[in-house]
Amino acid sequence: MIVRITYFCLIFLSAALKCSCQSKSSLLSMINTSHLDYLYEEIKVSGKSMGIIHIYSNYPDYKWIDDADEGIACVDDAARAAQFYMKHFNLTSKETSYKKTKKLLEFLIFMQSDNGYFYNFIWSDFTINKTFKTSKAKPDWWTWRAITALTDGYSFFQNRDSAFASIINNSLNKTITSVKSGLPVKKEIRIINGLKQPVWLPSGTAADQAALLLLGLISYSTSTNDSLISEYIKDLSEGIVMMQTGDAEMFPFGAFLSWQNLWHAYGNMQSYALLSLFEFCNSNNIKEAALTEINNFYKYLSNNLYLNSFTVSKKLNKYVVDDKSIFPQIAYGIRPMVYACLKAFDVTKDTIYAEQAGVIATWLIGNNLAKKQMYNIENGRCYDGINSETNINLNSGAESTIEALLTVLAVERNPISKRIFHNYLKRTN
Repeated sequence: MIVRITYFCLIFLSAALKCSCQSKSSLLSMINTSHLDYLYEEIKVSGKSMGIIHIYSNYPDYKWIDDADEGIACVDDAARAAQFYMKHFNLTSKETSYKKTKKLLEFLIFMQSDNGYFYNFIWSDFTINKTFKTSKAKPDWWTWRAITALTDGYSFFQNRDSAFASIINNSLNKTITSVKSGLPVKKEIRIINGLKQPVWLPSGTAADQAALLLLGLISYSTSTNDSLISEYIKDLSEGIVMMQTGDAEMFPFGAFLSWQNLWHAYGNMQSYALLSLFEFCNSNNIKEAALTEINNFYKYLSNNLYLNSFTVSKKLNKYVVDDKSIFPQIAYGIRPMVYACLKAFDVTKDTIYAEQAGVIATWLIGNNLAKKQMYNIENGRCYDGINSETNINLNSGAESTIEALLTVLAVERNPISKRIFHNYLKRTN
């Protein structure tokens, strides 16, 4: 029988242990970059040095593994890793993190197509995979992720390396020009499975992609005051809000669907993006939409130890669950919720959200259906997923490793969430 440690139980346990954990400095960091550093490799292409992150690392020896269709490394993981190393450098001033940030961003720029978008994968001979469906230079996940990493990178290097910041800026301008050329002419609404949905988002109704793109465009708009991008930001946020389903009393309790009538845990950054936009434009509508999901749907997920996905339809003004899966569960499904809760704390100053972030993050260290510690503090690996209550994917690829590190780093920067996270580990060890 699985013992479920719910949100409220963890808050109580944290308070009980609080007296022994008052000093922030007494809580040693759980951030271990060893495995990510191992996945990183510096390469040279036509005499140009750059950094890559190997995509797969499999149990039991955890050697690098290639993919026959895709290649050895990708923009998706390099962008994630660059964002982690930026944050890590800001926290530690570690020079290796600074160097890896720059080399990874140089890889992103190398992977940019003439059309402004980004190819995703490279082969073992360091040539670009330009033909496979997950690697074509087009407006898709990897391009949005490149935009977010490059906009963060521009801010990071602006006062540290102005020449490199200028190179980043040129790359961004090229991408934004392509984004502008592909903006929808009008905002259409369609009924899909009984749900009224916007079709001006990326891939029609992809609110998850829209959220990631939104995060990059907010930073870009802040530095450029581009009126067309500012208007597109409003359109994206409006579309994301329209993808919200259910309410405090009705499943799915205010969740933002990912695409059409599907919700999936991975990459579900909608609440985080909307709260980030609230700080940018101070719109109560988007703040309340995000808090509705966090207050209700996240609490439901936490108390039931999470889901992988579900589909819904609307019939007679009621939401009907057509399909639901619990597994697999991955770190990429946890980090978006932790980020959203910590952003909610920043916006509202209500400590309940920082506490909620700490509780959700404990999925990494055993508060999950498999009762398994997914992130290993001793070597920095994060297992690739939970397949069932008794089966763990013991591989440790780039995505899981980076998503876990981003989660732990974010939690540890907030003393409230950090205390809950550490207390849970102390209690279970």
